[in-house]
Amino acid sequence: MDTLFSSGVALVDTVLKSTGGSVVVWSADPLAYSSDHERATRSNFAQRLAALKQFRYAGEYDASRAHEGTPLYFVPSDTIASTQLARSLGISTLHDLFGGVVPHPFVATKAITHPLVGRAAVCPEGWEPAFAPAVSHAVLGGFSAFSIEDARWAGRHLLESGVVRVKPVCATGGRGQAVAADADALDRCLAAMDESEIALHGVVLEENLASPETYSVGQVLVDQMIVSYFGRQRMTRDNTGQNVYGGSDLTLVRGNFDALLAMTSPPPALCLAIDQARRYHHAVIECYPGFFASRVNYDVAQGLGADGAWRSGVLEQSWRVGGATGAEMVALECFWRDPALERVRISCFEAYGERAAIPANATVHYRGVDSQIGPLAKYALFQPYDSDTT
Repeated sequence: MDTLFSSGVALVDTVLKSTGGSVVVWSADPLAYSSDHERATRSNFAQRLAALKQFRYAGEYDASRAHEGTPLYFVPSDTIASTQLARSLGISTLHDLFGGVVPHPFVATKAITHPLVGRAAVCPEGWEPAFAPAVSHAVLGGFSAFSIEDARWAGRHLLESGVVRVKPVCATGGRGQAVAADADALDRCLAAMDESEIALHGVVLEENLASPETYSVGQVLVDQMIVSYFGRQRMTRDNTGQNVYGGSDLTLVRGNFDALLAMTSPPPALCLAIDQARRYHHAVIECYPGFFASRVNYDVAQGLGADGAWRSGVLEQSWRVGGATGAEMVALECFWRDPALERVRISCFEAYGERAAIPANATVHYRGVDSQIGPLAKYALFQPYDSDTT
């Protein structure tokens, strides 16, 4: 399959030209992805999408406000965690939103990536045990747990092979993660976590790679336009000195993954990352009916395991506005403006601190002082395509 948009809904050849609608942002959870910079960036993206679709930008969605029967296109803050909720908003296909819809909340998190510790393990309603075997060759070794007891067992089992990474499933940008080299360190990691949070959302315990490279593999669809990409992620220091996501350097093409591979000829490691992302995505489609998405992004880590052997695997998925969306937006705009353009390189940046320098030719998505994290700038830079660079 050469495109990830294959979840049982009509595709591009059946899409009519968009006219007369409105683009709205929607806070799926007022407490999640609700910081100053996240809200402002989401609004920036929504306005750009409105211009591309020739729609009106109508701000935050308000169910009590009449929209005069015009079509609505949503830019939600998070993956919509219920097909019933999506339908109540008028979202029935991937052409109704920039993001995704899942049948159960846990499907949108890192928790689906790994199996449970056994048949008797605690798990949420709707958990599909067939998913883990379907992605076993596309992910790293690990377990998901929904109780402290299961997490402790999983961690001790993984420690027999090497260092364990403990990951809260709802955190983004690498925040909240810890590594444990022995049982005592594992117990301290788990003791620092909220037991009710683990019961509600879960926790991931995964083999830890030494000095990994993290790749982004993704695809977006807006009306008739499909853009596919791969690239490397960068880390940076936030205003507290914590190592967090700092942006991505992406290669993007007009078209599906076959077009991406044909126009860029990535090295074997990147070809594997793309293949693993596609396997993961199609397993979600098979195992969790009701899922669909117009924006998909998969983080794939590659590095050395504890035994010194090279590993590659999907870490997590994103079916919502994310760190790479700044680059996705600029690429969509470039392809819309120039029908002959087939491929571009775009880097997006998240720069912390009051002295963050923004190049004059940058597309700025946010610059300000976030009340929670301090000074931050988010911007993207267009680069001419160079076939010698990957």
